[in-house]
Amino acid sequence: MSSGKKAFSNKTALVTGAAARIGASIAATLHERGCDVVLHYNSNSRGVEALAERLNGARPDSARVAQADLSSPAGVDELADRVREGCDSLDVLVNNASRFYPTPAGEVLAWQWDDLLNSNLRGPWFLVQALLPELRAARGSIVNILDVHAERPMRSHPVYCISKAGLAMMTKALARELGPAVRVNGVSPGAILWPENEPAAAEKQSILGRTALGRLGDPGDIASAVSYLALDAPYVTGQILAVDGGRSLNI
Repeated sequence: MSSGKKAFSNKTALVTGAAARIGASIAATLHERGCDVVLHYNSNSRGVEALAERLNGARPDSARVAQADLSSPAGVDELADRVREGCDSLDVLVNNASRFYPTPAGEVLAWQWDDLLNSNLRGPWFLVQALLPELRAARGSIVNILDVHAERPMRSHPVYCISKAGLAMMTKALARELGPAVRVNGVSPGAILWPENEPAAAEKQSILGRTALGRLGDPGDIASAVSYLALDAPYVTGQILAVDGGRSLNI
């Protein structure tokens, strides 16, 4: 465990989209802080099983795996049921799972709209709703993973941006609805990892050139912010923390 940070050996956290990248880093960081973790995944079974094996190797029976497609109502209900069946309580919910691909205006298909909105907005909403009794009982915390493009549109990705903007408002609305029993906050990453289809070198340089720190961040930067909001900020709710190297300064 990182020195100077309080351990939370009696808490359980559910991290959606925990098989790789930022989600895996968030799960590992919460686990390092002492939380038991439920690692949700949709299709990357190899990645999530490897993570669970590593975490359970460090602390036996502290990580379990749950598969579900959160773009469907049935998948949300299945995940909530698995959490209730396998955990005595739920203290932290991190809505990290997300889909991302281009949808240029004039070319958007109805299934793409439904897919992105269902995965990135409806899924988190109904997962919160399904697990609300457990979160209220634990006086728990919800952290939603947003995107700098929730406020600053990304060319050729309007539907993705709309879905993340909705998640930002959901964060604030739920903070008001669920207080004082449940805190709700968000983390808004900037340039942390390039997408799987990496942009060209010139576009990368342009992005970093608009970032005050002039470099990519690290998944650990997001994980640390989530850990703070989930575990160390009892008087913080309804806030969205930009972890973007200063890109939101629009310099």
